[in-house]
Amino acid sequence: QVQLVESGGGLVQPGGSLTLSCAASGFTFSEFAMNWYRQAPGKWRETVATITTSGYATNYPGSVMGRFTISRDNTKNVAYLQMNNLKPEDTAMYYCNAWRSAEDDYWGQGTQVTVSS
Repeated sequence: QVQLVESGGGLVQPGGSLTLSCAASGFTFSEFAMNWYRQAPGKWRETVATITTSGYATNYPGSVMGRFTISRDNTKNVAYLQMNNLKPEDTAMYYCNAWRSAEDDYWGQGTQVTVSS
């Protein structure tokens, strides 16, 4: 059974940091690109970080570039999202995604991140 379980969300003050984790099971983790998405109430879902199967290449949108870092550990089947200098506009539900093809596209249940003083 495929599972992606996110953890690490919570309430943090502006300027603070959080690290999200995504624990994967039920599929060959190293064969999947990993992505983090977020969705705030009333807004479209957006990609915030992407990492290739090997972990050698990553990609970020301008809104989080320099503040967020995605990584993965293929020996532990875990992906991470390190988030620094958090801003109120980073408040959203954050989702982990594993993608290999249109047929192999898996999602976690999400973890809430709230940035507020």
